[in-house]
Amino acid sequence: MSASRSAPSDYEQDKGLQETKRHLKGLSKKLSQFPDRCTFKTGQYNVNFTSSLGVGYMMVCTESYPNVLAFCFLDELQREFIVTYDTKRTNSAVRPYSFIEFDNFIQKTKQRYNSPRSLSTKINLADMQTEIKLRPPYQLSPEELGSENGFSQHTPSKYKGIAPHQMLEPVTLAGVVSCVLSLLCTGLNLLRGVHAIESILQNEDEDFNYVIAFFLGTAACLYQCYLFAYYSVWRNIKSFLAFALICLCNMYLYELRNVWQILFHVTVGAFITLQIRLRLPQGKAPDYNV
Repeated sequence: MSASRSAPSDYEQDKGLQETKRHLKGLSKKLSQFPDRCTFKTGQYNVNFTSSLGVGYMMVCTESYPNVLAFCFLDELQREFIVTYDTKRTNSAVRPYSFIEFDNFIQKTKQRYNSPRSLSTKINLADMQTEIKLRPPYQLSPEELGSENGFSQHTPSKYKGIAPHQMLEPVTLAGVVSCVLSLLCTGLNLLRGVHAIESILQNEDEDFNYVIAFFLGTAACLYQCYLFAYYSVWRNIKSFLAFALICLCNMYLYELRNVWQILFHVTVGAFITLQIRLRLPQGKAPDYNV
């Protein structure tokens, strides 16, 4: 979904502007493939855009318009949109112009930003200047977009490595409980591993493989917590492999743990593996213009 486009009405008949605006619809369909803050230069105009929570915010301005003001404008629209509309409503949008009433705020904000001198006391440019300096917008080129007009639907994305991490669905109570229990198992494994090292130092006949099993179990439990908290490629497969490692470690430690202890560790591992599978990535909202 594209939340805005900004350009003075004096340029409406300008060929360069019309050509630039022709790119907006195609570009908006591919926002999810790009980093969350980009600039696309076309002729004497710049298309600046940001994206967050499946919603894109776009504007067209002359190349002389300051980048910091452009992204302050988009940031202001983004904050107002998030406050005005909840995620449930944006995700359920099924038609263009679903948020046409938001245009009133866009037009008022656009008028302010078309007169930059009036903004000095109303926005904090220093924060945005610092942010842009530390994390400058990615500069897209027509060649990078993959075709003459830049919008081939089948061009593979080259920006997956620099795009922001995909967000997961909100945490549930069961998920929190599974993560806490997994951290408890982590602590128990770590404690027993330290004691096993002490036993080896005091008695050379002790099996060092027990130490390895305890610390592998510790690492597997911590990795399960990481997979629950953050999105990762092949996330479900990784969590299953971590669960398999937990099971193998507890099978090897059968002589040092009773059946109930082993059952507890395996059950917790299975529980958090299930919660990882149930916590899906958030879906993107459709790309519609306001």
